[in-house]
Amino acid sequence: MTTTTRARRRVNAPRAAVYRAILDEKAVARWMVPDGMTSLVHTFDAREGGEFRISLTYEGATEAGKTSAHTDTYHGRFVELVGPTKVVQAMEFETEDSALQGEMKVTFELVDADGCTDVVAVHEGVPSGVKPADNELGWEMSLGKLAALVEAEERA
Repeated sequence: MTTTTRARRRVNAPRAAVYRAILDEKAVARWMVPDGMTSLVHTFDAREGGEFRISLTYEGATEAGKTSAHTDTYHGRFVELVGPTKVVQAMEFETEDSALQGEMKVTFELVDADGCTDVVAVHEGVPSGVKPADNELGWEMSLGKLAALVEAEERA
């Protein structure tokens, strides 16, 4: 059984700036990673049909990864890019654990909101081996980092 996670964050920046950060390899390495983990972007071809592969490694030695002892690696492709309003990705974990397997879909929608941008992230098809509360927390952390990154760039 799969679940869906929905997360929302208001970013004090225009949609175009947020859209760029969702599709920028260096920005993704900084924001699309929960606290307590580091990110390594192996491949990132931000175009429809383009592929990506990313590893997230736990900083603490006690955390167990989905792919290896302390690492979660996932790969996928960009399904739809509608600038600057929508990004759709299909992805899956690289794992032998059947409870963590299966294609997931992540949709980012960017909506104008009082001079800011509301980012709505919908993560569908989350495998049963991922605790919903953990996934929700991870998205809250990541969207918080996205907001901080884009807002700092807009102030600079």
